[in-house]
Amino acid sequence: MGGVPPPGSRAGARPVLYLDVDGVLNPDEPSPGFTEHRVGRLTVRLSPEHGAWLRELAGRLDLVWATTWEEHANQYIGSRLGLPELPHVDFSGYEPEPGDPRVPLLQLPRMRKWAPILRHADGRSFAWVDDVIPFTVRRQALRHRRAVRLVRVDAARGLTRRQVDGLWRWAGRRRGRGRVGAF
Repeated sequence: MGGVPPPGSRAGARPVLYLDVDGVLNPDEPSPGFTEHRVGRLTVRLSPEHGAWLRELAGRLDLVWATTWEEHANQYIGSRLGLPELPHVDFSGYEPEPGDPRVPLLQLPRMRKWAPILRHADGRSFAWVDDVIPFTVRRQALRHRRAVRLVRVDAARGLTRRQVDGLWRWAGRRRGRGRVGAF
């Protein structure tokens, strides 16, 4: 992909966990235990359990915000979950580059995260947790299924313990691994 190493090709590099916020950490229909927070005119529902789970995953994965909240996720989400300041993928300022994955025109709005995440990963294995992972992304990631873990979250419920356990196991298998191949 346009000069970017394929996922999983950087041997020994720690895998990355790309995190969306809305629908993942801020579900549409949260269960008991979530607290509401006002962010301007928005209401955000967060669970302290998510913070504990993410801190646990940080033992094996480098956490990165992959949300349209971008750097604001640190102030309004991460700080309320007890997370340190995390890097973020810049979606709003991303300019398509030669070699970016091909995307059907009608899917451009839903696919806007894929190329910036691939470029940010820069050859590292990664997991992406989001409530919207289009079919085209899943199809393109299939050839890298050992190096890329896509976790589609039910936006009504948000991130679950079962999904966290799956990420923990996947990250344990990825430690110190890399492979070479073309994207």
